[in-house]
Parts: sequence; structure tokens; C-alpha cells
Amino acid sequence: MNAAQRDTPSPCSSRRDRLSWLRCTLKRSQQEAVASSTMTATSDNFFNAYAIFLGATMGQMGLVTGLPQLFGAVSQLLSVWLVSHFSRKYFIVAAAVLQALVVFAMAGVAAIRPDNAVWIFIGLAALYHGFMNLIQPHWRAWMGAIVPDKRRGAFFAARTRLTMAASLSVFFAGGGILSLTDSIEMTWLGFSLLFSIAFMGRLTSAWLLWQMHDPEPCPTKVSGYFSQTLSNFKQAWADNTFKQYSLFVAGMQCMVAISAPFFAVYMLEDLQFTYIEFVMASVASIITQFITLRFWGRFSDIYGNRIVMLITSSLIPSLPILWIFSDSYTYIIALQVLSGFAWSGFTLSTANYLYDIRPFRSDFATYAALQAALSAAFVFMGAMVGGVIASYAGSFLAFTGLNTWLSSPIFVVFIVSSIMRTLVTLWFIPRSVEPKVRPRPQFLQLIFRIRGFSAISGVSLDWLTVTKKKSGSDVQGE
Repeated sequence: MNAAQRDTPSPCSSRRDRLSWLRCTLKRSQQEAVASSTMTATSDNFFNAYAIFLGATMGQMGLVTGLPQLFGAVSQLLSVWLVSHFSRKYFIVAAAVLQALVVFAMAGVAAIRPDNAVWIFIGLAALYHGFMNLIQPHWRAWMGAIVPDKRRGAFFAARTRLTMAASLSVFFAGGGILSLTDSIEMTWLGFSLLFSIAFMGRLTSAWLLWQMHDPEPCPTKVSGYFSQTLSNFKQAWADNTFKQYSLFVAGMQCMVAISAPFFAVYMLEDLQFTYIEFVMASVASIITQFITLRFWGRFSDIYGNRIVMLITSSLIPSLPILWIFSDSYTYIIALQVLSGFAWSGFTLSTANYLYDIRPFRSDFATYAALQAALSAAFVFMGAMVGGVIASYAGSFLAFTGLNTWLSSPIFVVFIVSSIMRTLVTLWFIPRSVEPKVRPRPQFLQLIFRIRGFSAISGVSLDWLTVTKKKSGSDVQGE
């Protein structure tokens, strides 16, 4: 008896009427969106703030950003091979439960404050991202198998609204809890409560996933997966346009990672923001991204993705250096709005550009995985460089006398990041090309859900593109 036959029918799948189990599964999926958002909004958004509370050094702040990204990318590359040995639903549920336990351990670290608490948290954060990336590819495949073609747009649009509402609600509540507990000098209790909420949300998410039906519980085992993957990577890297694009995206994210961990440090320690003020500044960027995403989609449909990439990659280098000119809260909110505007266009255009430049009928997943893995490695290096610069910036300012002009050592990190982002953009501009656009999803057919809020580029989205067949009578996943 194979794994597919051993898959125990869930309450949904035990129903004879296919329409009944389908409705039940889709309902569970929407409920799971809210539960999992409780975890991602609690955990992802406060990781840097939590590390600061634990007393992380500047160098450790770099690790908080870089190491989990790298570990997550490796996990995603391994996930296809791992799931080929297990039932897909069992694999996803088990990974979700383990991720819940990791978050619960974070709550324990906040309460107990053991020696080397920061290093323990960094390890837990790496595991957290590892389990998240083990789940993601197979969650997408599962959703693609159960959501009817004609309902995908409406289903994922509704799921996105639920996720956004839950994420923002929990994000605001988290800021309120931390501000309250901080005011009574019990910040440890606030973080323990937040991560306990995240634990319960992910555990509920795992239970709801267990209730869902999987029509393809055990994907076909692929022999020689690693060797074939390496061969595919080699072929993809031989494409010069793809290579230059990948180096550009990874290079930009590397230079962004130099400063990314230190915006939270600057706001919470230098400017003494309350946690609720910190949350409001972050939300300004998140909301702006969702408001402007549709604008950038229509703009790219008219003028092409290359021009959107060039416009936004010219805006992104200015973002860190603008922080040194004023510490007004209104000014910082305005900067976050500008950041959200730039990053929404950059995220969308680079995703579509990758689709357009891949050779026709090639494996899109291979190109996306290689680009993601390269970016993760560069993010790790950038975060490490940023940690080193931040560690010695104070001494550098005192030695050069620039401390009379730059009030915070973190400004050195911001300036370096802006300069390096500019160099990456200048390198790419003469090498960028407008590819011949093959038939691909229009923006309104591009479905996404909120995965969380990243210190690197704001909102992180899971993309699900859908294309109409030539007959126009059906829709299929890409």
C-alpha cells in the first residue's frame, strides 16, 4: 500500500459528494489564512525588535536578518526532494507543527532570558524560516490542485483580504501589547504573549490544514533530483540575460541588507519610538505597497517591466540616506510611504521580468529557485557587512570628526547602503534589455497572498500566476 492509499480521509474528503468536500476544504483554507497570519504578523514583524530587546549587538543584528534568509533558501531547494518521500499533506502539517514549536520556544526565551539568548533566538529564527520555506512550494501546488480554475481569482483575492486584515490587526495589537508592557517595565511579558499568540495561531493553522482534503497526497518520487537540479541550474546560468538580471536583483538585495536590520535599531533605540509608533511606521510602507501595486501593474503592461525596474531601482538607493535629514515622525512616515511605492513596483516588475526572460517552455521553477538562492546568499553577505560597518561606525566618526555632523553611527550604514545601491543600479542600466514579451498573465490575472513583512523589501508575497488557454474557456496555473 503506497502513501497515497494510506492517507487517512479527513472530515472533508470522507464525503462522497465532491462538491461538498471541495467547499469544506476551501472554507478551511480561508480559516487557515487567518490563523497563519496571526503567526506571521506576530513573528516576522517583531523579529528585529525582539533581537534589540534581547540585547543583540550590531553584528548580531546582521545575523538576525541574513542567516534565516540563507537557511530558508537552502530549505526550499531541499523541499521538493523531501516531500517526494512523504504524503504531501502529512509533510506540510508536520512542518507547520514544528514551526509552531519553534515560535513557542521564542516565547520561552523571552520569559527565561537565558545566557546567550540572542544566539538561541538567531538559531530559532533560522529554523522558523527553514520550516516556512519547506512548506511554501507544496502549499502552492496543493492550492493549485484544489482551487477550481474559474474561481482562483475570486478565491485568492478573498484570501488576501482576510490575510491582510488579520495581519494588520495582529500587528497593531502587538504594538499595543508591547507599548503597554514596556510602560510597566515588563517588556519580556509582552514578547512572551506575542509569541504565544503566534504559537497558538500556527497550531490552529496546522489543525485546519489537517482538515483539508488533498486530491494528490503523494507526488511522484523523482529519481536523481539533485543531479537534475544542478544540471538545470547550469543551463539557466548559461543564459547571459538571466545571469545579469539575477546578479542585479541579488546585488540590490545585498546592498539593501547592509542597512535593513538597522532601521528598527534607529527607531527604537536612537529615536526612542514606542512600539506602537514603530508599528505605525512599518504599516505605512505595507499599505502603500498594496495601494500602488495595481498602479505599477497597469504601468508595466503599457510601458514594459524594464522601465519599471529602472524607475524603482533609481528610487531605492535614495531611501536610506534620506533618513539622516530629519527625525520628525511625520517625515519618517512620509519616507515609509515613498519606500512602499518604490518597493511595490520593484517587486512586481522583477517577478514579471524573470517570467519574460526565461527561454520559451523552460522550467520557470528552476529559474526562480536559482535566483532566490543567489539572492539569499547575497542577503547574508550584505547583512554581515552591515553588521561590521555598524560595529565600527562610532569609532570611525570619532576618529574623523564627522560625529559633529552625523548624530548616529547608524547613519554611516545608511550612507554606505545608498552608495552601493546606486552602483548596482548604474551597473545594470546599460545591461538591461526589454525582452520580447511572450503571452503571460496580465496584472489582473496575477494572484498573490501576503506571506509576511520582510526587513529586506517590505511585504513578502506568494505569487500564483494564472493564464488563459487559447480557447479562453479555462484557466491554468503557471
